[in-house]
Parts: sequence; C-alpha cells; structure tokens
Amino acid sequence: MRLVVLLIVGWAMTGLVPGASAQGFGTSEGLYRWSFHLGDLDREAAFSMAEAESGWRPVTVPHDWSVGYSADESLASCTGWLPGGIGWYRTSLDIPASHADRRHYLYVEGAYNRSEIFVNGVSVGGRPNGYISFLEDITPHVKAGGTNIVTVRVDHSRAADSRWYTGSGLYRPVHLVSANPVHIGLWGVYCTAEAQADGSAVVSTETRTENHRDEVAEAEVVQELFDPAGQSVARAAEVCSIPAGGEAVVQVPLKVASPSLWNVETPNLYTLKTIVRLDGEVVDQTVTRTGIRTLRFDPDQGFALNGKWMKIKGVCLHHDAGVLGAAVPKAVWRLRLQTLKEMGCNGIRMSHNPQATSLYDLCDEMGFLVMDEAFDEWEHPKKKWIEGWNKGQPGFQGSADFFDEWGKRDLAAMVLRDRNHPSIIMWSIGNEVDYPNDPYSHPILDKAGIGQQHVQGYLKEQPHADRLGEIAQELAAVVRNKDPSRPVTAALAGAVMSNETDYPNALDVVGYNYTENRYEQDHKAYPDRVLYGSETGRDLRAWKAVRDNDYIFGQFIWTGFDYLGEARPWPSRGFSSGMVDLANFMKPHGWFRKALWSDEPTAYLGSYRIREHSNRISMDAPPVWAGSKGQRMRVVCYTNGEEAELLLNDRPVGDRKPYDPDTGIIHWDLDYEPGALKVKAFRSGEVFAANTLKTDGEPQVLQLLEEKSRPKLSKQYDVAVISMAAVDDAGNSVYSAEQLVTVQIKGPAELLGLENASGDAADNYLDDKQRLNHGRLVAYVRATADEGAVQVTCSAPGLKPLQLEMTIGE
Repeated sequence: MRLVVLLIVGWAMTGLVPGASAQGFGTSEGLYRWSFHLGDLDREAAFSMAEAESGWRPVTVPHDWSVGYSADESLASCTGWLPGGIGWYRTSLDIPASHADRRHYLYVEGAYNRSEIFVNGVSVGGRPNGYISFLEDITPHVKAGGTNIVTVRVDHSRAADSRWYTGSGLYRPVHLVSANPVHIGLWGVYCTAEAQADGSAVVSTETRTENHRDEVAEAEVVQELFDPAGQSVARAAEVCSIPAGGEAVVQVPLKVASPSLWNVETPNLYTLKTIVRLDGEVVDQTVTRTGIRTLRFDPDQGFALNGKWMKIKGVCLHHDAGVLGAAVPKAVWRLRLQTLKEMGCNGIRMSHNPQATSLYDLCDEMGFLVMDEAFDEWEHPKKKWIEGWNKGQPGFQGSADFFDEWGKRDLAAMVLRDRNHPSIIMWSIGNEVDYPNDPYSHPILDKAGIGQQHVQGYLKEQPHADRLGEIAQELAAVVRNKDPSRPVTAALAGAVMSNETDYPNALDVVGYNYTENRYEQDHKAYPDRVLYGSETGRDLRAWKAVRDNDYIFGQFIWTGFDYLGEARPWPSRGFSSGMVDLANFMKPHGWFRKALWSDEPTAYLGSYRIREHSNRISMDAPPVWAGSKGQRMRVVCYTNGEEAELLLNDRPVGDRKPYDPDTGIIHWDLDYEPGALKVKAFRSGEVFAANTLKTDGEPQVLQLLEEKSRPKLSKQYDVAVISMAAVDDAGNSVYSAEQLVTVQIKGPAELLGLENASGDAADNYLDDKQRLNHGRLVAYVRATADEGAVQVTCSAPGLKPLQLEMTIGE
C-alpha cells in the first residue's frame, strides 16, 4: 500500500469570534460550579437543590472525585488503589426569557463513566463510555426566564474497569450551548485539501447545518480563510436550502496560492471563519484553526511529512497528572509537552482512548504528530490486576458490556470531534485487543517457539481470533466513512496470531507492540505492509530497530510520563516507566533519550556505586555525586557529542573517550572523592556541550526552578504551576533534600495539591504539606476570582522560604 494524503485540518476555537463555541455552533458557557455527592441517592434527593442536605459539597468542574480521596490497600491496584463508586452532580441554569426561541444543549467533554443526565428531573441522555464527548438537546426540558436544575449521575461502581487510572466523575469541561434554531451542527465543519501542480492548495470545506424550524430555511454559508499572520487569503460562499426539521451539507472550496505548511518545527496555523446567514443576518458562526500539510506512508520508505522522510520519535501518554488525577488543566499539559519537546519528542500516542480537546489543541500549536486511539478492548474484557501488576487473580470488569451497542458510535464520535486537528496523522481502532489468550486465542499458539512469553498454547474455550478481523473491518469502515484522509491503524500485541487472521488486512498502517524481532521477517513476508512501533520499550535496541530501517517509520515509547495505576503491590502508586516523572521533571533515562533524539547539544552526568559482579552501564543514573571516600564509582555521560572527557575537581580522569554506539553511553570508573565532576562533550574537535555535578551542599533556600515558566494566573479557574527546588548557598540544587514544605495562600486562589513524584500511594498529596523528593516539589494553585492579588509562601524548616506574588489578569 502506498498512501499519499494532503490535508488541511483544524479545530473549533472559543473566543476568536464573538459568540463562537468550542463545539462549532451557538454560544458556549462553561459550567464550573456544581454540588457533588459521593454515593447513590434516590431521584427525589438527587433532584432537590436544598444545599443543607447531608453529603453535598461544592466542587469545581472539571472534577475527578477518585483522586480526591485516600488510596486504600483494599481497593484495586490497576487504578492506583483509589476509589470508584457512584457520584451525583447538580447545578442550576438561569436561561433568560429572551432565549425562549433558541435551542439549548449540554456538551460534556467527558464523564467517567456510565453517565446519565437529568434536566428538571427528566432524563435527557448520557454516555456509558467515559472518554467520549457528547451533546444532549435539552430544549424541550428547560424553562426560559426561570431556574433549571441539571443533575448528572455518574456510575463508576465497577471501579476496577481499566488497566490504568481512569478518574471518576465530570473530569472534563461541561458547557451550556445556546443556538439559533438554524445553526451549524455538532462538529459540523470539516476541512481537507488537495495539492495542485502549481504549488497551491485547494481547501475543501464541508459544513453541516441544522434547521429546527417548521419551514425551509434558505441559508448562506460563508467561508473565509486567514493565514498565520491574520490576513484573509480566500473567501467564498454557497446558498443552500435546509429542510424543515432537517439538515443540509454545504461544500465550499477555497484556493490558497502559496500555503505555509504545518510541520513539527513550524506548526503554521490558519483560521477558517464559518458564517451562516438567513436573510442577510448572521445566525451562527464559528472558527476553525487549520494546518496544511501532506502525509505519506510507504512500506519501504516509512513516513514523510510534506514530502520529507522522517522518523517519529514518539511516546505513549495516559491522561492523568499525579495529584491532579484525570482533571488536568491546559496549563499543566502545556508544560508537560514543553518537556517532551526539550527531550526531542515529536510524536504522541493517546493511550488508549480519546483525551481532552485541549491536549490536541496544544499538539496542533506545538507541532506534535498524534496517533489518536479509540479502544483498549472490544467485545470481551481484558484482565485487570487487583493485587498488583501481573500478581494474584485478575478481575474482568471493563467496557466490553456496552461495546456492541455503543462501539461504532463512540468511534465515529472520536473521529468527528478530532478530525480537524492537523496534529493527528493516524486513527487507531484498538490497543492489544489481540493479546494472545486475553481474550482471543488461535491454534497457531500451539506451534513451538512462536508463542508470546508467559502465554499458554491454544485455548479453544476462548473466543477465536478470527473475530479480530471481522470486528476490525467494521470499525475501519466507520473511520473511513467519517475521515478518509488519514490511515486506519491499530497496536498489535500478538502479530504471530493476528497474521493468521484478517486483522492486519483491515488496517492501512500496522503497529507492533514490543515485537521488534519480527520487523525484518514480516517486512519480507508482507511487502505491502506499512510498519512502525506502536508501543516499544525505552532501550537502545528498540530505537535502533527504527533508526536503522527505512521501512520502520517510528516508535511510541512506553511511556512519556509516569502515571497512576497498573501499580505493583501496595503501596505502589502507579507505573514508573515514564521518561518524565509525575511532577514533570525529566528522569535520567529521559536525558538518555534526549541524547538520542534531540539536535540540541546535550551532555548529562550521572553516577552510581559499582556493585560486585556487575558491569551494568545504566541509562538510569541519578544526577548525583555522593559516596564514601575511596568508594568505586561509575560515572556515565549521555550525550549527542562524538566524544567526551571527564574532570574531577579540575583534574582529568583518564583519556577522552569516544561515544559508544553499542550502549549509547560514555562511562568512566573512578574512586569517589567529594567535589565537582565536569564533563565536556566534543563534536568535530570542539566543545559541544558541558555539564557539572557537585557533591550536595547544605540546603539553604527554596526557589523557583529557572527552567520552568514563571507561574501566572490570567482569570478565574486558571491554574499556576509552581516548580520549586532546595538549593545550597552557591545556588546548586540539592538532590538529597527531603524537607517538609508547607504552602500557604493568601488572596483569591486555592491549593489543588502538591506533587513530588513519589511512588507511595499511602501519602497525602492533597493537603498543604509535602516533602521534597530529589530536592524538588510542585504546587498547583487555582484562581478563584477574575482579579485580585495572590501571595504564595512555601516554607520548610531551616530554609529561606519561597515567596511568590501573582496578580490575576496580568
């Protein structure tokens, strides 16, 4: 298969045009203030707004209730020992009498899970899949000129329903949308483009309009495209008849003479303004940020962006951020993505579900290539570990019970919501649904030497693997119907078994999880198959399999960040495979990866004690120079230089050493003495990068980390990220510092939590006290008003405190 695609894609933005909504129609108002009750209620108690009722408390949505409670050893390790349950939310809507003739909707970006929405006591819908955004029409059930009660029941009583931490509740934004009876439909604007021989692009826009009146509407749809500098470059209009109570699709082409292309280095974004007019009056409008780029996937040459062959240096991401749980603010994701960029990452796999819209927005803005993924299981549940990862007896809760009814609708919703993001280059219909015997099986597993480690042979009582191909064909058809411009993919865990089925044949691009040893033989056996590492380890071998084979276009490493869930036995908090920790600090093997991936001059120093009978050369060496006098130490350098030299207290240590292509590491063995280690990395004989490690001094001061953006609060509900470290009197970070930090806030703001990236689930991350870990700590502070002065004081025994002032709105 050789697939060439030229795309212009985008997303609807709020606020760029007055009245535009995040959903593509009407005006949108974020619903932040709710009351919450944990535990089930009878309907009468749930619908009452008597705040004096026991068990209700005010919360701000997005809200993840699971992370707000203590971890408990009696709960499931798969979701980080945190509780699920049933929760109720309620709020009031005051709809002006002047809006009596408008349509009203609730748009929920995500409610985990099995949600049901009530308006004034009447059920108006909901969604079992907690990752899917959805819209409910509440027009028949609201009273204009009065107060309306919205109540949401979220049922996460099957708490161990995932292999990782999911969160619970209204953990993504909720919007009230008000629209003219004639308006643009939900996710109703769609853009694609075709290259022209003269270097221009023809942008094809498609707009779905709805008419909720009793008569035909003669509407004019106007499309205007603005370049990254804000200049209008194309404009066209089309008139259409929208039947009473029906909808119409309007297609309007636009030509761009000399497009500025979107890519990972310069993610140029255009703005498409869509206006709907009736009798010359604007009745609806929205804006879509767009990017023009070409994609090409080839079984021999890999992947090309805008005609340039390249490697995807990707990571897999789950959706939590430690103490924040699944309700992660955009400001936090921005800093996290900045860290990945610094590491040389250019690709992200949304594992294993659609994630928050704001995350895709940031990927568009910052230039990441995204694999969007729909499911981790299909019609049968997978094992969920209850006592610790791969320990004890598994559970089998999950989402499989509603897959038959909702699977295709959920997949279609993902594609419709996300198809205008230029960052997205592939649609994944599943992750490891073909894991041998969990649940599907096949006679091929009885063949000696081909089964997966720890997997038994063929289990005829299990579902037959032939079902994989049947389901994959149906799901791929859904994707291609909604967006034929990108390839369909999936992450295969058992290629040996799946190759005996039609599963790979249903895909345009085939991802392999942890089976680099099959790349060469399957490339020869299936010469038209486009291959890549959809999930890989972080070792050098896995990267070489990508780097050294043109036909493997990239990898997505497990994982970019540490995450909650998939925990080891208590009190393990979560999975620690990330190259960046829960507090957004790059770990040693993140620096190792930067040396492999980034063009930025890099030289990282780490050390560890040499153990008897071990010659380990570690890519996890901490940035520490500590030991006892004369102790034998190994010092490692992760660099993208050609060679390096080491100095201890300004004395050279041995000879300058070349980069070792077998390990990706330069190392020295020496006796410990306190002081300073310095490495100089060279390229073409010149110093290319340098780094220094000093024996920890006594911590003296808490201060902001220089490499992090200075915290700020722009408006109510914004979150500031305060990254701090203990430093000695010379200004050096003290890695061994473990002081207990207390955070105090004055002014219109609140502390959301403190994150030190510890792996201890039994600790309390939600109060105002937390210990430094590796000398560092992060505080999350949320504004509670649109203006005012906020003072944050972070203090610890024996340290000069960190004092920070922020004026909301500056």
